[in-house]
Amino acid sequence: MSNLKLGVDVVSAHNLMPKDGQGSSSAFVELYFDGQKFRTTIKEKDLNPVWNESFYFNISDPSNLHNLILDAYIYNNVKATHSRSFLGKVSLTGTSFVPYSDAVDLHYPLDKRGIFSRVRGELGLKVYITDDPSLKSSNPHPAVESFLNQDANLAQAHAQTVPNQIPNTISNHRAESRHTFHHLPNPNYHQQQHHSSAPAVSHQATKHGADEMKSEPLPPKIIRMHSASSSQPIDYALKETSPFLGGGRVVGGRVIRADKTASTYDLVEQMQFLFVRVVKARDLPAMDVTGSLDPFVEVKIGNYKGITKHMEKKQNPEWNVVFAFSKDRMQASVLEVVVKDKDLIKDDFVGIVRFDLNEVPMRVPPDSPLAPVWYRLEDKKGERVKGELMLAVWIGTQADEAFPDAWHSDAATPVDSSADISTLIRSKVYHAPRLWHVRVNVIEAQDLVATEKNRFPDVYVKAQIGNQVMKTKTVQARTLCSLWNEDLLFVAAEPFEDHLVLSVEDRVGPGKDEIIGRAIIPLSCVEKRADDRIIHPRWVNLEKPIAVDMDQIKKEKFSSKLHIRVCLDGGYHVLDESTHYSSDLRPTAKQLWKLSIGVLELGILNAIGLHPMKTRDGKGTSDTYCVAKYGHKWVRTRTVVDNLCPKYNEQYTWEVFDPATVLTVGVFDNSQLGGKGSNGNKDLKIGKVRIRISTLEAGRVYTHSYPLLVLHPTGVKKMGELHLAIRFSCTSFVNMLYIYSRPLLPKMHYVRPFTVMQLDMLRLQAVNIVAARLGRAEPPLRKEVVEYMSDVDSHLWSMRRSKANFFRLMSVFSGLFAVGKWFGDICMWTNPITTVLVHVLFVMLVCFPELILPTVFLYMFLIGIWNFRYRPRYPPHMNTRISQAEAVHPDELDEEFDTFPTSKSPELVRMRYDRLRSVAGRIQTVVGDVATQGERFQSLLSWREPRATAIFVIFCLVAALVLYVTPFQVVAALAGIYVMRHPRFRHRLPSVPINFFRRLPARTDSML
Repeated sequence: MSNLKLGVDVVSAHNLMPKDGQGSSSAFVELYFDGQKFRTTIKEKDLNPVWNESFYFNISDPSNLHNLILDAYIYNNVKATHSRSFLGKVSLTGTSFVPYSDAVDLHYPLDKRGIFSRVRGELGLKVYITDDPSLKSSNPHPAVESFLNQDANLAQAHAQTVPNQIPNTISNHRAESRHTFHHLPNPNYHQQQHHSSAPAVSHQATKHGADEMKSEPLPPKIIRMHSASSSQPIDYALKETSPFLGGGRVVGGRVIRADKTASTYDLVEQMQFLFVRVVKARDLPAMDVTGSLDPFVEVKIGNYKGITKHMEKKQNPEWNVVFAFSKDRMQASVLEVVVKDKDLIKDDFVGIVRFDLNEVPMRVPPDSPLAPVWYRLEDKKGERVKGELMLAVWIGTQADEAFPDAWHSDAATPVDSSADISTLIRSKVYHAPRLWHVRVNVIEAQDLVATEKNRFPDVYVKAQIGNQVMKTKTVQARTLCSLWNEDLLFVAAEPFEDHLVLSVEDRVGPGKDEIIGRAIIPLSCVEKRADDRIIHPRWVNLEKPIAVDMDQIKKEKFSSKLHIRVCLDGGYHVLDESTHYSSDLRPTAKQLWKLSIGVLELGILNAIGLHPMKTRDGKGTSDTYCVAKYGHKWVRTRTVVDNLCPKYNEQYTWEVFDPATVLTVGVFDNSQLGGKGSNGNKDLKIGKVRIRISTLEAGRVYTHSYPLLVLHPTGVKKMGELHLAIRFSCTSFVNMLYIYSRPLLPKMHYVRPFTVMQLDMLRLQAVNIVAARLGRAEPPLRKEVVEYMSDVDSHLWSMRRSKANFFRLMSVFSGLFAVGKWFGDICMWTNPITTVLVHVLFVMLVCFPELILPTVFLYMFLIGIWNFRYRPRYPPHMNTRISQAEAVHPDELDEEFDTFPTSKSPELVRMRYDRLRSVAGRIQTVVGDVATQGERFQSLLSWREPRATAIFVIFCLVAALVLYVTPFQVVAALAGIYVMRHPRFRHRLPSVPINFFRRLPARTDSML
């Protein structure tokens, strides 16, 4: 038997609800865990009771620990009636239990028992796991009546005390199955303890004061989250953390406020920076022989140095540049701002301004920006020299408006610390362009001029917008008029930079086309629509693409014409990402947008244990930044250079219009710093995280460490962990409920739907347009980043994905298979008692058919209520087992990472083709079998086999007469009893209807 026990120290309670009618309460605590129940002593007339009592529960099944729940109820003892009244409760899941060495006292807010309960206050508990064999399980609590009447001190004597140190000798497999949770000490606990008159017990507890919590916040502890249905290695699992953020300590999704007022950035750890704004200089002295100078400013503190651009031949230059130095990394107490003259050999010293960091003011928004001041330059000896420098120096946080555009010391690259390279490493917010669908309906062409007189032209229309090219089918123009009536679809982005180019071309020969005429239509002049109203067609004149002489123009009085309809469809949502995890579902036309239902806040805290992506100075390192995408808004954090455990602490906000959307956060290595790496100038992907908004509870703060899992040609690999804080705040609960009744996509997707091929093509075009536009920003969001965040290659063939989807389908139907197996056991009378009960229930439902639907819905309601206690407590994350990424064959991975078209050798491609043929052959057989069964059903009344159809028709006539005179309940009861008959009345051979059905013909004999 396992020695593993759960220890619970009931420490104290604070600010309880008075329930005795005299402004006080006599509180005691009842603990429930794994079928065991313990009770503390009663603290008479005390709203801030202190117990310091310890209890130990036996853990019957350690492997099931994460599914168990510890419940702590606080009651008020009513002596007059020997009863009790409810004061509050605390429920802790098994994922929050930690070893004794990691456990600390934590005050949990009390929860209500029901809707009408009135509770307040906190309960202080210390919960831990131990396998110390010297500790025995606590004695079961006595009866309620006897316990309520016994003396409190006597009961306290029976409470067991905890040794100073409990050895943590839990084995490795225990360590894998347990979960760690960070406990926060109550800052008011010691004040309550000093003023309390309760007798002290011999209990050595860890004590944390309020000042200690502020000055040295405890590092976040981790909960290892498990899922029984799709378990995977612990290293790949999601981990819940309890960091100390700007709004306070986050524990179990709740923010326990600190003493100080919460800042605007309450989802990130507050970081202090020294900001230096270099505005301009005046009256600088001439340093060159020519009487001018090329000034620049060098801002230096300790080993960190930032440099502005140099201004050629200017004695009154302007820079207006902000530098930010992380206060945690400062190694000096003096800030030096040096003005220098750029020279080919050695830069000349012009002047310096020094600041004592102890005298720098603190600025906290929403304070107005600090006004810059003119400072006289000094030489190295401290004597004044000619020239002045306008500066503003202050200490602020990442909430400062100067933070995004500042040059950062923690992002300073050792390759180049100038202001030019800082544009590539800044944090920025991007807005993707508004995308439109361009629908070109090519109706007909008239008065075409044949390129050759001895044949009719084979013409088609080619439409082009930018790099997008579409063609109609080829039609032979026997009357020099052609009719197509085809729709061509494109994607365009505002502002419209490319024109619609329509050209009618003649297919002269294979691979040889000649242009008959061309028309150019600016997209800014095209009509927009938000519904399916009819667009009036128009004729456009086709112009010759080559210049002709004036005599030829005079002879040609008529020109070829093209009849078209062109419109910008704003009633669709332009998909630029996979439909399975889209971040926006709104139509293009803004007049169709609904009100937002909430606000999504994301705090990108830090990353730990990142895998080195490059080598610098003989050691592995990474220059990482994060990109988050939701809707039209993309955000990019600053690049933290040369750090495998970077701290970002940047917070961003989005409006939420639909809960069925997904936030995507990716981590990348910046390859634009220095020379080209092994992968050229492409930024390398490290991993990404997807979070579905509908899985988040409103108002809860989710602080988790997400493993960055990436599939490589060698297999799945963990590239590190990304620490995020997420909160979804619902602004309109009614609007959110209304959204669940609305279609997922805009109306036009159902009125005039696109085909699957059109959707894939339009999505690829949209991704290319977004990547091109974001790549023109400063700093650019590169194409490989946009494609990775948008999963542009998710539609490509993969044997691994095919297996994963097959097993997902099997998992969906596993419930039906289980019901079928259960019904088979009923029919075989495996358990006679259960079979008899099923017979009785079946007869009841047949006699009272009006109870069938209520019974089904009531059963589903009870299942939902039962599963509520096992609901997920954290957002789902990428699962290697569901993805079939754990035991995938190396050749299948090599095929998945192959380019399109392939770049492999012919022998390898032939082998993979043969493998695909074998898989497709089995699928073909299954599809053929399903078609055969359907054709047999059709042949029942088709007289393809006259005898079988005659038998079935006569049977239908007899069945109609019998069913007409027989009550339906009798027929249903007899049919059910026959199906569930005892095995003694069954035969091993197939039944007569099955034999008859299998003899029916199918069309397999008509296939070649």
